[in-house]
Amino acid sequence: MGLLEEELQPLVDSWRQANPNIVLFWWDVDRAVKTAVKEQVQTETHGIQFEVRKGMLFITLPSGRKLAYVKPKMGENRFGGESVTYEGTGTAKRWERLESYGPKFVENIVQAISRDILAFSMTQLKGFSIVGHVHDEVIIECDETQPLDVIAMHMAIAPDWMPDINLRADGYECSFYQKD
Repeated sequence: MGLLEEELQPLVDSWRQANPNIVLFWWDVDRAVKTAVKEQVQTETHGIQFEVRKGMLFITLPSGRKLAYVKPKMGENRFGGESVTYEGTGTAKRWERLESYGPKFVENIVQAISRDILAFSMTQLKGFSIVGHVHDEVIIECDETQPLDVIAMHMAIAPDWMPDINLRADGYECSFYQKD
């Protein structure tokens, strides 16, 4: 993005200071994962469960769906600190041991919960002709007279497994699919 290496750290530090709850969440998840792997016990933080069973680290999401990481164990990261490693597909598209830590696990958790919310929202749109979905978008083919706010209202319904989440949906209308 045209930034020098020494310009990046102040931006990172500033973002972390502005978002302390996210940073705390990263390290709560990091602690829960490490404890589950080291002590082979079930742990929990923020309504998310972590456990190692039969050589797999399972992260149980609020929806009940599980993320799985193969053969987790403790390792050392490139900075000499402690990290969780697991087997998976690396950048060379072959099976290898991968390293992770709190913020990376949180990224996976957030993406998975977002998918679960989208899937739930799609069940709320039963009367509509869903022709596709892309990441966090639902593509609906409908009559031009269909009010967009009715669709958005259906998509803003919270799932019963996460009743306190504050959802809102936006949308746009077009004659053929395009990014907004």
